[in-house]
Amino acid sequence: MTPDEALARVRRTCLSLPETSERPSHGAPTFFIRGKTTFVTLHDNHHGDGRLALWCAAAEGMQSMLVGAAPETYFVPPYVGRRGWLGVRLDGAIAHEELDGLIEDAYSAVAPARLVEAARLQDPAGRRDNSDHDQHDSDRVE
Repeated sequence: MTPDEALARVRRTCLSLPETSERPSHGAPTFFIRGKTTFVTLHDNHHGDGRLALWCAAAEGMQSMLVGAAPETYFVPPYVGRRGWLGVRLDGAIAHEELDGLIEDAYSAVAPARLVEAARLQDPAGRRDNSDHDQHDSDRVE
């Protein structure tokens, strides 16, 4: 996935969630809840690390579980990793559905309960309508 494709995909999913916004933070596109709580940041070659990656909030225990299970895709990001955040490589193959789920989980990890419930009511099946992209959700993106 190219940086532009990644940003478009991440932006579409993040901004579909209740009371979210985007603005640069530390030079990277960052997504906020109610303009102040960060839940996702997209980094392209952060300090020369060579990765196109999403850094996202994660529920307790998810970081160690995912990094341990798939270190080629997941990593502990600098700075926020000590708080349990998860790094996700986007320069490899990751399914659109998996990426959307990670973003939704990041939102749920830090959003107020009322907003998490609003998101669930907005999408009671637990899946966002991403029909505007031309690949099946199960397709892997490279």
